[in-house]
Amino acid sequence: MNLNMNFAEVRQVTERKAGQRSTREWQALDAAHHFHPFSDAAALNAQGSRVITHADGVYLWDSDGNKIFDAMSGLWCVNIGYGREELAEAAYRQMRELPFYNTFFKTTHPPVVELSALLAEIAPDGFNHVFYTNSGSEGNDTVIRMVRHYWASLGQPQKKTIISRVNGYHGSTIGGASLGGMTYMHEQGDLPIPGIAHIEQPYWYANGGDLTPEEYGLKAARELEKKILELGVENVAAFIGEPVQGAGGIIIPPTTYWPEIQRICDQYGILLIADEVICGFGRTGHWFGSQYYGIRPHLMTIAKGLSSGYQPIGGVLVHDTVAKVIAESGDFNHGFTYSGHPVACAVAAENLRILKNERIIDKMREDVMPYAHQLWHNAFDDHPLVDDVRTLGFFFAVTLVEDKARRQRFANGGELALRCRDICFQNNLVMRATGDSMISAPPLTMSRAEAREFVGLAKKCLDQLARELGRL
Repeated sequence: MNLNMNFAEVRQVTERKAGQRSTREWQALDAAHHFHPFSDAAALNAQGSRVITHADGVYLWDSDGNKIFDAMSGLWCVNIGYGREELAEAAYRQMRELPFYNTFFKTTHPPVVELSALLAEIAPDGFNHVFYTNSGSEGNDTVIRMVRHYWASLGQPQKKTIISRVNGYHGSTIGGASLGGMTYMHEQGDLPIPGIAHIEQPYWYANGGDLTPEEYGLKAARELEKKILELGVENVAAFIGEPVQGAGGIIIPPTTYWPEIQRICDQYGILLIADEVICGFGRTGHWFGSQYYGIRPHLMTIAKGLSSGYQPIGGVLVHDTVAKVIAESGDFNHGFTYSGHPVACAVAAENLRILKNERIIDKMREDVMPYAHQLWHNAFDDHPLVDDVRTLGFFFAVTLVEDKARRQRFANGGELALRCRDICFQNNLVMRATGDSMISAPPLTMSRAEAREFVGLAKKCLDQLARELGRL
């Protein structure tokens, strides 16, 4: 496909009404003007982007009329599914009443107050304060500043270093990408910034060797203690981790991991930060992943499911012990024009009310989640191409393997996973390739029938890849 157009052709397409454009014309305009996140622009523009036009429930439709099962909830975020008119109406009402005002200069507004009270109600005990951002990336940048300001306010300004994990994901801003442990991101922009250290991720299948998962969970957690002692406890401010590593490949830690992390943070008196951007608002079958694992963080980064992606909004939930220090230390010189944007807050509040009043999280945990888990394991536990079949809440993943008996993964597993992703797209299923894993996180509103459709499509795609490789 040749998407290149000369200036006159681009101008002609631009002037045409949006509803009259063809898929090719949308793609050409996209190639001419739009830089995509995390994309090879030249390769994408040569192929042409898939143009998504509308959505409902767990489904998307593209400009060619294809109905697509969105098993990634947009980007881990459309927790209540597409097409909820209540959220559109909340946005419309708020835009008519107060489309924007900032929360600087001793000012507030009803939507930000109401959302803050709702968050305090559903959050774990002690989380009675929230600082608003526009994304999880900004939330984690805020965490860096908040943690350092906290320790400086206590007379310990040297406590600056935050420990994170290899292959963890905390956003793509300079601060967020530094906290994250993704090498390919660090290679662009001379990252990480000073004051960030990384330890091993708790990935038993890849790193556990001859240890049991429980033994390995303790070993991986104790890497934190080693790093604290190496850096000097007087210099270490906090540890940050996702309860379940999402973008890193749905890495579900062994059961022994988080209790040991909690013990170490308590023993050495450092702050524990839970990045709940993906895990929060029902993804694990609980409001927050911290509750699933029984950990007691001091700060929790939130975004994505906060508004189910209907509006850009994020934030940091702050435990009373930290909030008190910051509140008594004078100005916290940090914020964004759109912190606590009234429309975003109104939509997020309505989203939380729907999750709460319709008992979506409880119903999914009690019914569809275990049903879908069983379907997933029935489909893949004995599949010749995959191993490390894993489920938790509405997280689903498999790892492509060459030899299951030896836990030997393919040398070109990342390439094979990308091929599998393309097969999924061809079969109108959105799944994600991360390293050599195929991962999925459907909307929390997925029904039993839709779960059967989802798993059936996933198996069809992995079967197709297995046949291409002569494994089936």
